[in-house]
Amino acid sequence: MERLCNASELPRDVWVAIAIKVATTSIEDLCRFRMTCCIARDVGDDDTVLMMVAIPPPNDVNWVWIRDPIGRRFFERCIEIGHLELLFREALRELYIRRNHAVRWEMLQNAARNVLDAAKYALSMELLLRRDDRDAKKECLELFRTLEAGNLLPACYSSCFAVLTISWPDEVQMPDKGEEHTVCESTRCLTRGHMGLLYDYCRRAAERGSIHGVGGANHIRCIRCRADYEGERFVDIARMNGTQPMGYHRTRHRVTIYTP
Repeated sequence: MERLCNASELPRDVWVAIAIKVATTSIEDLCRFRMTCCIARDVGDDDTVLMMVAIPPPNDVNWVWIRDPIGRRFFERCIEIGHLELLFREALRELYIRRNHAVRWEMLQNAARNVLDAAKYALSMELLLRRDDRDAKKECLELFRTLEAGNLLPACYSSCFAVLTISWPDEVQMPDKGEEHTVCESTRCLTRGHMGLLYDYCRRAAERGSIHGVGGANHIRCIRCRADYEGERFVDIARMNGTQPMGYHRTRHRVTIYTP
């Protein structure tokens, strides 16, 4: 005979599955879920659930959460258990704001290993900036090729741009790429060593609203030179704060990307 049961009689696995479904929607929904009953409150604190909670973009984060002690503890707990998005954001801050090189590399690699595309992008750019390291260049090129094939470069760059320039725009210190440092080492490549000039031209054209600012290095056949061009864009993030270069439109609430 079939018998209806109370919600409190449901197995914990079912409660966890429900909580994960709610958490992937928003932090607010998870908070409402935890207030429904004691079981929901307990399940809402489970590490498995917190690992899956949807973190809003930096430009949409409610600053009340950051100032409130409970909100700070929530984000700190998520970082402790290894929430990938928060690990990625914290790694960028350690890299380019706090300049804590002892912590940054492990956090960035951890996020990249767990299939976070933006972390892979940042890791590839860090590897690109390592001079006289052929293994780093090789790994950089493999990551770059994967992201480019999936058309993920614009979204990944936008994520890094938002994390670094919206919250702490005046404290960002990007590394120096160096004019002579390139991924492309072919003496037969006609575009080798010219990506800095191309980026500067496209940036100035975009600032004027010219069509020549659209597309970047998409027309370049050499994938290594395209990686060098992306490196030029990446290290220029700090200087781009407060401007609208390279097809980006900055508003009070968000950064909208118009061109790759």
